[in-house]
Amino acid sequence: MHKKLGRNDLCWCGSGKKYKKCHEAFDERILEFQLAGHVVPPHSIIKTPEQIEGMRRSSEINIAVLDYVAEHIREGITTEEIDRWVYDITVSRGGIPAPLNYEGFPKSVCTSVNDQVCHGIPSPDVVLKEGDIVNVDVSTIYRGYFSDSSRMFCIGQVSEEKRRLVEVTKECVEIGLREVKPWGFLGDMGQAVHEHAVKNGYTVVREIGGHGIGLEFHEDPWVSYVSRRGTEMLMVPGMVFTIEPMVNMGGDGVYVDESDGWTIYTEDGSPSAQWEIMVLVTEDGCEVLCY
Repeated sequence: MHKKLGRNDLCWCGSGKKYKKCHEAFDERILEFQLAGHVVPPHSIIKTPEQIEGMRRSSEINIAVLDYVAEHIREGITTEEIDRWVYDITVSRGGIPAPLNYEGFPKSVCTSVNDQVCHGIPSPDVVLKEGDIVNVDVSTIYRGYFSDSSRMFCIGQVSEEKRRLVEVTKECVEIGLREVKPWGFLGDMGQAVHEHAVKNGYTVVREIGGHGIGLEFHEDPWVSYVSRRGTEMLMVPGMVFTIEPMVNMGGDGVYVDESDGWTIYTEDGSPSAQWEIMVLVTEDGCEVLCY
């Protein structure tokens, strides 16, 4: 699994401590799971206390940006205006909008309206109107550390069906979060999310999931929300990943808009909702770093 260290060697985590005093017991426990056939995390995605603190500072900016959006979003606003808010606030606080120019993405934020599942591109031509639901997905780089979260917003008077979709999707995230604990599996969380969505008459997008994050925008593991308990990667202290299920009112089929290569829509035109949080696995549970 990893290069074998001597007990008196310096620990791989960079703490400056001897391996036997730091992560030796941790690695031995992981090895037990690996020998039992489970997927285990590599050292490269286990964050150090210093890295976690950097991610907290990045998250503070990300949260502040979404708080501003929450205070100002309304009917008549264009998604281009939201993009401008995100860029200006992020930069004013010393950060960089992570989506901007990421693999060619042209804007600083993703704005996905109604049947847009994710990766919607802000535009001066998209004017929010009463009855819309919109996901605003903000990601920030601050001093090399990444953060990522998104929220749903209901514009004016929204139909009861749309409002319920938004509320149940948030509940899915909250229920999934309860399953995040050290020495459990990502599949424990994925099954809890999926079961709650299905129980309420919805479907969960299969092709797109969450991801590890911290030193890069997208890291291992890939996180499914249609998985099963006892499967997927082992969760251990120091892992950071997103919980961000995309829940559809209709079927779970999706497609990519060929005209822009980014925006993902529901195949049947039904509304979709998503909330995203960024979670750290701790020694005794978890901590939400970004929301």
